Amino acid sequence: MTEDRIALGTARGRWVLAATALGSGMAFLDGTVVNVALPAMGEDLNANMAGLQWIVNGYMLMLASLVLLSGSLGDRLGRRRTFVVGVVWFAIASMVCAIAPTLEVMIAGRVLQGIGGALLTPGSLAILQTTFQHSDRGKAVGTWSGLTSVAAAVGPFVGGTLVDSGAWQLIFLINVPIALVTVLVTLRHVPETRDESAGGKLDLNGALLATLGLAGLTFGLISAGDHGFTDPMVLVSLIIGVVSFAGFVEVERRSSHPMLPLGIFANIRFTGANLVTVAVYGALGTATFLVVVYLQTALGYSALWAGASLLPMTVLMFALSGYAGGLSDRIGARIPMTVGPVLMAGGFLLMLRIDSDSSYFSAVLPAVVLLGLGLVSTVAPLTATVLSSVEDHHAGIASGVNNAVARSAQLMAVAAIPMAAGITGDAYRDPVAFHNGFGNALWISAILAVAGGVIAWVTLGDRAAKPSHHVLTTAIHHRHCALEAPPLADVHTDAPHRS
Repeated sequence: MTEDRIALGTARGRWVLAATALGSGMAFLDGTVVNVALPAMGEDLNANMAGLQWIVNGYMLMLASLVLLSGSLGDRLGRRRTFVVGVVWFAIASMVCAIAPTLEVMIAGRVLQGIGGALLTPGSLAILQTTFQHSDRGKAVGTWSGLTSVAAAVGPFVGGTLVDSGAWQLIFLINVPIALVTVLVTLRHVPETRDESAGGKLDLNGALLATLGLAGLTFGLISAGDHGFTDPMVLVSLIIGVVSFAGFVEVERRSSHPMLPLGIFANIRFTGANLVTVAVYGALGTATFLVVVYLQTALGYSALWAGASLLPMTVLMFALSGYAGGLSDRIGARIPMTVGPVLMAGGFLLMLRIDSDSSYFSAVLPAVVLLGLGLVSTVAPLTATVLSSVEDHHAGIASGVNNAVARSAQLMAVAAIPMAAGITGDAYRDPVAFHNGFGNALWISAILAVAGGVIAWVTLGDRAAKPSHHVLTTAIHHRHCALEAPPLADVHTDAPHRS
């Protein structure tokens, strides 16, 4: 009931905002510190390139598979309950990662972290959308987005400092006190809400098949780097992945309550925007995975300096995303979403100039700035296009699908592109071999980015987005600057509310 909703300016409103920002900020922080620590973890855990890929992809696999299901779970079981379970789960998984004595335990911990992340990230936005008064939601979401983006921005500094101190385990242990404070604040100040009208069964079969499909393809592609595509284990994994995805499509087609309603892809703008997402975030995910490792192992950067090297991208997105969103509202998304990926491709190609004799300011910074400008031009119009291309009551699921598509694209790209570029086995420890493979990966990323621009030009019309969800999308445009996925806009109507 709307009379129970909270005003942002009240003490309780500020506590609710703090709880959701702390929980999501913890996940955003973790997402940016891990890449910085990969060389140190690889050394201590004796991990080859496949091991590093799994440290990243173990988390991304579960996040991509379950982010859609978890939103429905919160609607049915309670959004506060789901959020708290996600935070506690994430903290326990972080402790597993911190004490991991072997690579296998580390990967298991990262998989568990992904489950927690899938529960808490959409849960935090759902709490904001269903707890605050309608007039305060845009400001609440904008503030939440800004605070979590700050967490993502400081991640490389925090991670680099901890890794350079010789204790990479602390990048995971730092999550525990954050989680404790988040849970205490949430239980004391955040009201429980659920959608009393939510009916039907949870799409557990769909979630299971999606997870098996992504896991099979990921395992097969990563293993192919060391064993080749003719290896029986690789072939079986890829077949399991393909068959599982075919089963997933069939289950979603038949389900009365699918977690992925296939009908929304009938809209060419929505489908085009998601194809652009695949290309852009696949390219970006590979580059951000490899760049910080390359700068440390091949060029001798410290973990702190390597992590900070990508900070200009985050700063540019934070400063300029609002302008890019406003521009796309006036002229349409077609031009910005065509130009943006091309600028990104230029950034990838500028990185080809980086070698052992390069300085950061002459070689790395120009590439990072161009890459950041490309992201600025792309992400806000992309989000607006996704939300405006479907009916209002499908906006939440459309945003969730786009977020899952971005994470799945990065998952597949991190699995496939290093293998295609020749960075397999222990090649990342050999500066010469890594330099050659890194160049190949940059070319692949540039081609992917250009493909994204072409898709945008072909599939998106010139018309500006309709003004649906204006308050929410504006709040996200102005503050979102995380690199791992487009903003997750959990759009709720005034659903039943229970305190």
